[in-house]
Amino acid sequence: MSEANINLTDPAAILSLFGPQDQYLRLIREHLGVAITHRDGKLKIVGEAEAVRHATRLLEQLHQRAQQAGGLTRQEVEGALGLGGELAASATAGAIGIPWESDVELPHQQRKIKPRSKGQANYVSAVRKHDLTFCRGPAGCGKTYLAVALAVEALKSGKIRKIVLVRPAVEAGESLGFLPGDLQAKLNPYLRPLLDALNEMLDYDQVKYLMEHDVIEVIPLAYMRGRTLNEAFIILDEAQNATSAQMKMFLTRMGEASKIVVSGDITQVDLPGGVTSGLKDAWHRLGGIAGISFVSLDSRDIVRHRLVQDIVERYEMPSVLTPEAPTYSDSPQKSEMDGGDNKLDSSPARLSNRDRSESFDAPEESGQNSLD
Repeated sequence: MSEANINLTDPAAILSLFGPQDQYLRLIREHLGVAITHRDGKLKIVGEAEAVRHATRLLEQLHQRAQQAGGLTRQEVEGALGLGGELAASATAGAIGIPWESDVELPHQQRKIKPRSKGQANYVSAVRKHDLTFCRGPAGCGKTYLAVALAVEALKSGKIRKIVLVRPAVEAGESLGFLPGDLQAKLNPYLRPLLDALNEMLDYDQVKYLMEHDVIEVIPLAYMRGRTLNEAFIILDEAQNATSAQMKMFLTRMGEASKIVVSGDITQVDLPGGVTSGLKDAWHRLGGIAGISFVSLDSRDIVRHRLVQDIVERYEMPSVLTPEAPTYSDSPQKSEMDGGDNKLDSSPARLSNRDRSESFDAPEESGQNSLD
């Protein structure tokens, strides 16, 4: 058994770190398998040496975060615990910290957009350092949300003069037929996810004003042909549904002092059979070009409902390896065959996460990744 101590004398800091009714403290205890007590201004951590080491570092980082932001949220603690669990399982993980410094500042708001995982923080860093960033990852890992936040931040700071949000108008496996209304009404269902992200970061009146004055554009991919965009932050969302020809057309719209982010989920391609995804093609074709970064997120970066991470992991496994779901029952049932208890495991073992690829991973075939 090992023991470590952290000095905590500020009552406000203790309350922030422990959470409402000590909820955060219990989460840390349960996930890292350590005992944590507080007495006389000291936080005492007891457990296995490796677990104590990681719990100590985690608590120090959360304490620092609470001081900087004026408190903690449960999602932040859960995100930090996901990283802590990974470190505890791997002795070779190295000194990896929680990169809270990648916060994205928004105008007129008291809050910041905070990356909730190491992968998300690397994504933010890549976008800030490169003119063109490709990001792939499962649903819910913040690809679109963080890109829109960075675009708003760049507009606020005067680095760009225009935000252009682009999406392919491709239906997800079902035909919607002819939609009623004018052109904008027809396109609205396809572009709604981008508008939702935008409306979370700016006031409604401000979004309306900026769109009316063409400072913010939300348009389908097909309408990008023939344009040159200078001093613009351009985001292509759902890029897995762009063809190779459309991807080439889109990327060559980049003008002076512009930045492009291309994001998508290569496991959710809605293109017709036999048509190559432009995101897949570009990922392999553009490796080794200076100024382009490639970021891969995975299920550990998902920040939606906790079940989304489990669902994504199961869909990534061959179906033959996934256990059959037990039948739900409120009360124990007797088997008619043997008269014994029919005990069903209602919580099958959690599948382990796949190994994380490097944050700026090179395309698999090229084996290279040039970053300037």
